[in-house]
Amino acid sequence: MNREIQQVFNAQPSMDGAGVAIHRVAGFEKAAMDPILMIDELRSEHREDFAAGFPPHPHRGMQTLTYMKHGGIIHEDSLGNRGEIQSGGAQYMSAGKGIIHSEMPTQDTAGLHGFQLWFNLPAAQKMQAPRYRDLPVTELAHLAGRGFNLTAVSGDWHVAGTSNLEGPLSELAPQAALADLNLEPTVELTFAVQLEESVMVYIYNGDVDLGGNSYGERQMLLFGAGDTVSLKGGIHGAGVLLLRGRPIGERVVHYGPFVMNTEAEIEEAIRDYQSGRFAA
Repeated sequence: MNREIQQVFNAQPSMDGAGVAIHRVAGFEKAAMDPILMIDELRSEHREDFAAGFPPHPHRGMQTLTYMKHGGIIHEDSLGNRGEIQSGGAQYMSAGKGIIHSEMPTQDTAGLHGFQLWFNLPAAQKMQAPRYRDLPVTELAHLAGRGFNLTAVSGDWHVAGTSNLEGPLSELAPQAALADLNLEPTVELTFAVQLEESVMVYIYNGDVDLGGNSYGERQMLLFGAGDTVSLKGGIHGAGVLLLRGRPIGERVVHYGPFVMNTEAEIEEAIRDYQSGRFAA
């Protein structure tokens, strides 16, 4: 059964880091987005919109995945990790019990277009050791077909009429998946999903046509029940992020960069950070 759209959200303009202009879709209280907590899109041709970047700041209890379409980002953290990704690459970090990191644009970046996604961690994994991984564009999985291009970062992608594609990032929990799809105008693509999964599509370029309705840039589409999703490129074609994940189904308590299950755990995270007990 093909899934139908149940909800549509518009990304809202906001600021983060040291004054970086972003558009954000927040899903901390949206059960239909579980296990995805948030999507930020960073997109500007003007360096002053993002030059100050994201100076050192803490996290606990969640994972981040940064995916760059254009431009470069440098990651550094309190575990001594340092990584740089350029156009088409991705960076993964599980904050676990606590980490401090920064994300700054490379000096040669004049324009920037990318995404940072927050994924929840189950309670049993929130206090595990932090992890980090770089994924340059050459490590990602790519599939080109008639009228479409698909790049898989995480998860298995079963596209009708083609061979399956598996993203290299297996660390995302629980069984979360991310792919980048570009569709030419009027081209339709169907991919398989698991019945228990949350399924979302974020449109970052052009428009898609679903059931005679058009949806455009910076809209997040949440789908209902079913085992397939079909997308059709609109008159301008489309660039979209495909997102899936098995819901965790646990209470989410969020305060700034900390995502836990109870208020007491948030208070503990703040105390641990202020007293210097985060990973170092």
